[in-house]
Amino acid sequence: MPEDAARRPSDIPVSSDVSKDDAADKKEAAPDPASLTGLTDAEVADRVSRGLINTPPDSEQRTTAKIIRAHTLTYFNFLNIFLGILVFLTGEYKNMLFLGVIVCNSAIGIVQELRVKSLIDKLSVVTASRCTVIRNARRLEIPVEEIVKDDLVVLRPGDQLASDGIVMTSDGLELNESLLTGESKPVRKAFGDPLLSGSFVSAGTGVMRVEKVGADCYASQLVKKAQVKRRASSEMQLTIGRIIKVISILIIPIGLLLYFSQAAAHPEDSASAVVRTVSGVIGMIPEGLVLLTSVSFIIGVGRLALKRALVQEMEAIEALARVTVLCTDKTGTITTGKLKVHELVPLGGESKESVSEIIREINAAFSDTNNTQDALIQHFGQTTSWVTDDKIPFSSARKYRAVSFRGKGAYVLGAPEFLISDQEKMLSIIDSYSERGYRVLILGRTTAISSAEETIGPVTPLAAIVISDVIKTDAEETFRYFAENNVAVKVISGDNPHTVSSVAAKAGVKDADKYVDASTLPDTVTELRKVISNYTIFGRVKPEQKQMFVKAWQKNGETVAMVGDGVNDVLAIKDADCGIAMAAGSEAAKQAAHIVLLDSDFKAMKDIVGEGRTIISNIERVSSLYLTKTIYSILLCVIFILLKRSYPFTTLQIGLINICCIGMPSFLLTLKRPNGAPAKGFLMNVLKVAAPSALTMVVMMMVVQIMRAIFGWELETYSTFTLMLGGLVGLLVVLEVMWPMDLFDKFIFGACCTVFIAAIVFLPGFYDISDIWMWWSLLLIPLGFVTIWLITKFDKLMQRASGPLYEWLVSRTKKD
Repeated sequence: MPEDAARRPSDIPVSSDVSKDDAADKKEAAPDPASLTGLTDAEVADRVSRGLINTPPDSEQRTTAKIIRAHTLTYFNFLNIFLGILVFLTGEYKNMLFLGVIVCNSAIGIVQELRVKSLIDKLSVVTASRCTVIRNARRLEIPVEEIVKDDLVVLRPGDQLASDGIVMTSDGLELNESLLTGESKPVRKAFGDPLLSGSFVSAGTGVMRVEKVGADCYASQLVKKAQVKRRASSEMQLTIGRIIKVISILIIPIGLLLYFSQAAAHPEDSASAVVRTVSGVIGMIPEGLVLLTSVSFIIGVGRLALKRALVQEMEAIEALARVTVLCTDKTGTITTGKLKVHELVPLGGESKESVSEIIREINAAFSDTNNTQDALIQHFGQTTSWVTDDKIPFSSARKYRAVSFRGKGAYVLGAPEFLISDQEKMLSIIDSYSERGYRVLILGRTTAISSAEETIGPVTPLAAIVISDVIKTDAEETFRYFAENNVAVKVISGDNPHTVSSVAAKAGVKDADKYVDASTLPDTVTELRKVISNYTIFGRVKPEQKQMFVKAWQKNGETVAMVGDGVNDVLAIKDADCGIAMAAGSEAAKQAAHIVLLDSDFKAMKDIVGEGRTIISNIERVSSLYLTKTIYSILLCVIFILLKRSYPFTTLQIGLINICCIGMPSFLLTLKRPNGAPAKGFLMNVLKVAAPSALTMVVMMMVVQIMRAIFGWELETYSTFTLMLGGLVGLLVVLEVMWPMDLFDKFIFGACCTVFIAAIVFLPGFYDISDIWMWWSLLLIPLGFVTIWLITKFDKLMQRASGPLYEWLVSRTKKD
């Protein structure tokens, strides 16, 4: 069995595998890269006509038809229609107006999601996966879904394979198959070796011939393979889903029992029994909460898209809002990503001219490029006078590249710590540059190199190449924002920790002086979590360590966001609570990320995190209004089932309370931009407001029952007073949610009070309000003070119970 096949899980196809003997035979006949001409246009057209094309996986984004169905064909919509039919049969047609709210809710949800879908469809083109193929002896960039069987695909660092095939040419080609096997160690690939979609190029270059496309290969499962990453978690959606599930179960038996009690309370008036039963059931339905959550997430995706951030998982918005640790690289965030050679320092007696000649030959020996390579080429140039015998390409794990030239010797270029770790004097010179914020590379001569075993001999330093970064002008403002909002920025880099610390300090990163060489840190998550919080800057970090860092912070209870753009960031991005990739980065990083920054600008993170916090904070605030109604409606239904007394509200009256105390404030509050991050524990945060408010409403409705018995109120007078008192309690809940109030909050509260009072004054007949309501309304003044006192008392009780209750809720969540 081939070595690669032995490393794979059993569910990965191995039909492309070749035996070692076969591979050896093929290596003897390896084609000359210059001789590869690829398919002709006619051959491509023939394969397309036969369906041998790389059909993309189904899009996760909903179609227009699915969006319409999702917002109309719902359990609660069907339930409301059924209740509306019951009211229609009674002849109380005006009490059917609650169906208008359902129509509006569905229409709003459909329109908002279709608008966002249109925007996302346009932006997705920017991040569409593309590849380079050889056709008609020319290199051509095409979308991965246009790959056909037998295409020759050019492989470069950062590319993610979208089809299965075999290696045709290899120039130090190494693939990371962690998305398939779970192992992060790069696998060396030579001519004839099989390649599977889902893996990505970590080093070297090459050409692959496509053997399987479409449904026959892993390309059809690429999205799922990329989702080996940690799914963005949404505590809020999970909690609301459970609430809906419980209510869906309770609503039918409670509704039936409530009808029997109302029939007993109104033996001569079946219409009133039906209307008041429907009122109780409607109050239990949190259809507004469902709409609020889904539409808020959808609008959030649209708002972030306008800020040039493509959200690939809506749940990432909540994770982003609750971020406490933001991990990022130095390049592209603190610095512009551009490098330049600052100084060349000969170390081994060689002249600058001879050192420069060696560097020029090394530059020409490798076809893969990165920012450092670009800076070296720009400063020294490249020449091809020497013949290459063997070479080892650069990788983030090795931190160096090496090449041997026929008759000229073997040379290595890379990080000092990985090449001359035992030469303290030399390292002290290098550290003097690092402390001033420069990067230093060492050019050294080695006795031998072996690409097969990826080893080099002892290194003799020849020169130090001093390289400088360009710090972004807006970096300081961005990092100040995160510091003010209690987000700990952690800079994770493969560079020297002294260098990164110095650059980070110049850019305004808080606690930039707390740095560490990652090679000195524990190699297990259990031990790492004990010390990781002590540092802000991490230098000489290997790719698998980034993943460990993310897990260690998560073990410490942090919500972690990881920003990256290269293949060395993929493992950390896929395991972060919110993985963020740059659009200009590697395909593998974009596939693994939850959010893609289309302009590849870290500055946008400030607006994106702020937008996420706005969305989630507003949802939490208004969710307490919806759950208050649901909780007190359930309690009142149960109480009046037992009392067999007339339910306090009609559908029109509960509708008025819903409009003034839930609908209007929830809509207007979503326009606000609250400061600060939402606290952990969505349900607990909401219950701290909803539970005391709901209990207060129930107590005050019982007070009305007592007053009805004392004063002998008729049904109309009783119903009038419950409407006014219910509205008073609801408005006080709105006041509590918005407290302390700013000018906009005062406007919202004033508008809600105005609409409620206007409805009572100008439409008394429509809402079945008694002519003597004004006399009884004077009782609302002392009852208002009682209501405030009750809310305060219940609030204090909830605060004392919140600790144990939160622990119980967490334990139930884990058990579920």
